[in-house]
Amino acid sequence: MSKQTQGTMLMVGAMAGMVWLVAFVALMVVGDYGFSPALFLSLGVAGVVAIVLLRGFHRKPAETDTHRTRSAAPTPAQHSATAPGASSEDHATGPYGAAPTAVYNRPDPAPVTPQGTVDAPADMTAGRRPQTLSAPRASGADDLKQIKGVGPKLEELCNSMGIYHFDQIAHWDHAEVVWVDDNLEGFKGRVSRDDWVAQARQLAAGEDTDFSKRVESGSVY
Repeated sequence: MSKQTQGTMLMVGAMAGMVWLVAFVALMVVGDYGFSPALFLSLGVAGVVAIVLLRGFHRKPAETDTHRTRSAAPTPAQHSATAPGASSEDHATGPYGAAPTAVYNRPDPAPVTPQGTVDAPADMTAGRRPQTLSAPRASGADDLKQIKGVGPKLEELCNSMGIYHFDQIAHWDHAEVVWVDDNLEGFKGRVSRDDWVAQARQLAAGEDTDFSKRVESGSVY
C-alpha cells in the first residue's frame, strides 16, 4: 500500500470516527435512543460516510489524471509545429519550397474604362498658348473676318494677342484651341464652336468659303 493510500485511509477513518461520535451522542441525547440502538445506527452512518469519502478520494485522482492526459495531447497545430525531425524553417518552407506568403493591403484593380470611351490625352484638359507674332508679316495681316464667327471686335482681340494670319490658326492643335478659347475675353469658346481651324486651313490654302465670298463682296460687314 502506498503512502498516499495510507494517508487517505487514515483521513477517512478519522472523519468517519468523528461522524460516528457525533451521531452516537445525538442519538443518545436528542433521539432518546438506548445504548445498543444508538451504537448500531451511529456505526451505520459512519460506515456510509466512510464509503462515500473513499469513493470520492479514489475518483478525484483518476479524473485529474484523465484531465492531464487530455491536456497533454498535442493539438493539430502543435503537432505540425513540433513534428519530429523538422525545424521551424522546414515547417515554414514545407517539402515543396517556400510556403505562399499571405498578401495584405492588395491594391484595388485599375478602374475599367466604359466600353466605347477613350481616355483623354493630357492636353485635352490643359491648354497651351500657341505661337504668336509681335506684328503681322510684311505682306500685311489677313482679313480674319473671313472666318465665320470672327467679327471686327474679335479680329481686333486676335490681333492684340499676336494672331494675324490664317496659317497661324490653321496649325493650332487641340491644346492650343483650348487655350485660345479660354483667353478670348467676352468670346470664350468661339474657336471650337465656329470651327476656326478648318476654315483657316481652307483660306490659308488659297481657297474661298461661302462665308469668305460674302465678306469680300461686302454683304456681311
